[in-house]
Amino acid sequence: MSEFLKRTLFTVVAVPFAIACIWYGDWALAALLAILSAVGAWEFFRIARTAGADPLDVIGVPAAGIMPLLAHAHQRNVFTTPPAALAVLLLGIFAAAIWMRGLARKPIASVATTVFGVAYTGGMLSFAYLLRYHDYAVGNRAGAALLLLPFVLTWTSDIGGYLVGRAIGRHKLIPSISPGKTIEGAMGALALSVVASWLYVSQVLRPQAQLTLAPVAVIAFGALISAAVQTGDLAESMIKREAGVKDSARILPGHGGILDRFDGLIFALPVAYLLLDLWLLPAPR
Repeated sequence: MSEFLKRTLFTVVAVPFAIACIWYGDWALAALLAILSAVGAWEFFRIARTAGADPLDVIGVPAAGIMPLLAHAHQRNVFTTPPAALAVLLLGIFAAAIWMRGLARKPIASVATTVFGVAYTGGMLSFAYLLRYHDYAVGNRAGAALLLLPFVLTWTSDIGGYLVGRAIGRHKLIPSISPGKTIEGAMGALALSVVASWLYVSQVLRPQAQLTLAPVAVIAFGALISAAVQTGDLAESMIKREAGVKDSARILPGHGGILDRFDGLIFALPVAYLLLDLWLLPAPR
């Protein structure tokens, strides 16, 4: 089976499943995010180990998976002190280094790599759950529509960058990190994301979720999310280049690994949450 056919078949199955989890929310979305976070952390620690680091992956992988579950528990009012839980989790990783690494195996670097891996995967992906249950998003339709906005802009940015870069790309963006990316492609990604942001807010977010952004905020939102997506893509490329690997893994048929597919979204989600928290408004009735 060709790689293109594998990619197509996987997409046909995975996209409707992901949308169903986003629509239902609750435990289904939390479980999906937990799995993605744990697998993404495993991929990151695998790359880090190839690059010469010695992460505490036996602790970091489940810790990353727990992060979205903590967001779910907080939203369900199971407990109201997530900062304390995160602090205990951080201290637990540091304490584990005493027995699992010791002085001879560079415990500071080990703890730092582990904590970053947990935050980079589980911490960032947990913002998807927070967006789904934003205070202004009342009901499944509003929550799903709001969460899908950064997803749509991530896909749009990727598509715009690829098409424009292939068509007219001449000037390399950062060839030492990503030889295929061009300045023209980056501008195309940004422009298409601004258009997509405008269309999504006017045609989906406002009528379906009764939420809106000011016109200037719509344009700025599309541009900033595209910038975040492209930065996320470059960040993962940098990590892989340091380790000398092509893909983060070969888990997803035709797509590589979790980090390969979600590198841009990992950056887009917290940026989207911050911007929407500042600019999002209920639409006037």
